[in-house]
Amino acid sequence: MTTSHVTTAGPQSERRRFLVLLLGSIGVVYGDIGTSPLYAFREALRPFTANGVQQEHVIGLISLMIWTLTIIVTFKYVLFLLRADNDGEGGTLSLLALLMKKAGSYMPVLFFAGLIGSALFIGDAMITPALSVMSALEGMKLVTPAFSAYVLPLSAAIMVGLFAVQSKGTAAVSKFFGPITVVWFLAMAWGGLIHIGDDWTILEAVNPINALWFITHAGWAGLVVLGAVFLTVTGAEALYADLGHFGRKPISAAWFILVFPALGLNYLGQGALVLSHPSTIENPFFMLYPEWALLPMVILATMATVIASQAVITGAFSLARQAVHLGFLPRLMIKFTSETNTGQIYVPAVNLILFIGVIVLIFSFGDSESLATAYGISVTGAMVVTTLMAFQFLRTVRGFSTLTAAAFLLPLLLIETVFLGANLIKIHDGGWVPVALAIVIMLVMWTWTKGSKHLREKISRSDVPLATFVASLEGSIDRASPNAPVIVPGTAVFLTSVPDKTPSVLLHNLKHNHVLHEQNVILTIWTQDKPYVADRDRVEMRKLSKRFVRIDITFGFMDEPNVAKALLLCKKAGFKFEIMQTSFYLGRRNLIESPNTGLPRWQEKLYIALAGFGIDPSAYFKLPPNRVVELGEQVSI
Repeated sequence: MTTSHVTTAGPQSERRRFLVLLLGSIGVVYGDIGTSPLYAFREALRPFTANGVQQEHVIGLISLMIWTLTIIVTFKYVLFLLRADNDGEGGTLSLLALLMKKAGSYMPVLFFAGLIGSALFIGDAMITPALSVMSALEGMKLVTPAFSAYVLPLSAAIMVGLFAVQSKGTAAVSKFFGPITVVWFLAMAWGGLIHIGDDWTILEAVNPINALWFITHAGWAGLVVLGAVFLTVTGAEALYADLGHFGRKPISAAWFILVFPALGLNYLGQGALVLSHPSTIENPFFMLYPEWALLPMVILATMATVIASQAVITGAFSLARQAVHLGFLPRLMIKFTSETNTGQIYVPAVNLILFIGVIVLIFSFGDSESLATAYGISVTGAMVVTTLMAFQFLRTVRGFSTLTAAAFLLPLLLIETVFLGANLIKIHDGGWVPVALAIVIMLVMWTWTKGSKHLREKISRSDVPLATFVASLEGSIDRASPNAPVIVPGTAVFLTSVPDKTPSVLLHNLKHNHVLHEQNVILTIWTQDKPYVADRDRVEMRKLSKRFVRIDITFGFMDEPNVAKALLLCKKAGFKFEIMQTSFYLGRRNLIESPNTGLPRWQEKLYIALAGFGIDPSAYFKLPPNRVVELGEQVSI
């Protein structure tokens, strides 16, 4: 009887969980790509408006958009990259961590590829909210032209509200994301469906021959248009980045069941509308709807764009957390806003940087048309990087030969490179913005990684071997040497990144205070190149002497680095201590410039400035605040 109950309830529970994940993925994963119809077709048509839009232009453009969605999103992301996971996690840095673990000889190339892809994603996270919200609010001009003057201040106000609530977490709001986005996709499908009959010739766009004809016959204008066509797949990187939150099957099902059909119908409807009513070219998306539905659609579009903005902001938070754990950024304050979902985090520093960037973009560009020219480069650049890394994935992880991997991905790379080239010609029209953002972010991550390595190498030159030190110290205590330290009750934990060397904070404590605790822990914290580490593999202990024990704690790069909680696992292994009778000793380094020491002067200054942004290790590792002792030292870099 019990077995029967389990068998029946199991599939029902699994189906319910699947539906919840399916709904959530529609709201979060597809929020960005779902707002592309607001501006993609409109921007792609602009180069042809001066000489009049011809039927073949419209059909060719719609065909290009549908087949771009098919090749880039369906084939590359849904059917291929969602299977290229690192223990269930996706995204550029997850793929980088996986490849660096598998392919040592290509590490420098992979490292910079990962940095470039991550930097471009951050740039995308700034542009997406500004472009999407302005595009939605500009629909109000169709309700009343007097609203034009309020687009910018209202866009800024929405951004202020959106970034202000990030610290509260998205747990409560996210429950509404899925249903609202489902309504949005259904409304898009309806708008397109009721207008396809305006000109049935638009159905010719389903034939890829029309897309090829457009590319080969549109000339220079066609190259310019390709940059706008790629706006149809903005947000595709979120498919891969949010893999760990929802899983491959829910994300794939959402794409095939709802998202792809809705996007296809909407683009076909916009094309048919423009063919039958050329005057609607100014804003074909909102012109799809009858006058009574215009205001509700503007409101729904605004809500959808806010959801899309939330999706990329959350993605930026996740990327920052991965970058911190992988050593690409200094330790940043990371707050978990949900007790049950570790993916819901808040990173104050990233939130502030994104907010400033979005506000500057809104008021610098002034409207969505101008900002759209700057958008494509970050998206296409990130996709090209992902494809190059996927090539290495096929070779090193899946065991494909170089020829087979190239045959599989070269056509895709060529298509994306053409799109990237089409977007690069917009550098002077604002396309330099995401390039500049990416360069700055990449320099920051490269400087922190290089500076940290240089600092470790410099400090290691004066390191004292731990085994030698412990043996000498224990010997002096056993002999009751006059120089032996005083033994005091309790446990002392000394954090170090080099476990076989004596922590400098331990040496300083003995030198200045002349005391040693009954129990002394040499603690090293490791971050693995996989997202999560099970509790059974979290802690490793090794007895060094009567008074010294070495403990290694390992976290995945998506784990919360809670040292105090991890140490409780040691009790199960026989290590007895009381957390409130334990002192955690941290060394605080005051970095000072030192010329001719290995880093260029500008990188020294930048590294020292970045170090100032890092949070206190006690806060980062969740140490009991009233049990932490800090000893400072000056270190030249």
